[in-house]
Amino acid sequence: MSKAITEAETSGHGSVKTYITGFVLSVALTLAAYFMVVHRTFGRQGIIAGILLLAVVQFVVQMTFFLHLFSEKRPRWNLLLLMFMLIVLVILVFGSLWIMSNLNYHMDPNQVNTYLKNQDDL
Repeated sequence: MSKAITEAETSGHGSVKTYITGFVLSVALTLAAYFMVVHRTFGRQGIIAGILLLAVVQFVVQMTFFLHLFSEKRPRWNLLLLMFMLIVLVILVFGSLWIMSNLNYHMDPNQVNTYLKNQDDL
């Protein structure tokens, strides 16, 4: 083995094998979600639940194989950073949904049609 690979394995980084395993799992999970939607194997609710489940599994694969979050001796700071990132993500997603819902509630169909007609010149 080369010296660079040996140093990478001992410094807390993954080996080539772990990166390839993570890549293959990520591609397989992405394709599973794609084929679930394209072939409509489950109903609407089943597809949504399946995609959410595959997203959580994909998240764990990314954290484990690429960011090595669960393999450190003291992952406290990484977990704090992860929690902060999740809080920001939740605020962004639900804030965006709230704003879109509010706009949908306050705009009548005539305003939407007028807006869309004015956008045709772009």
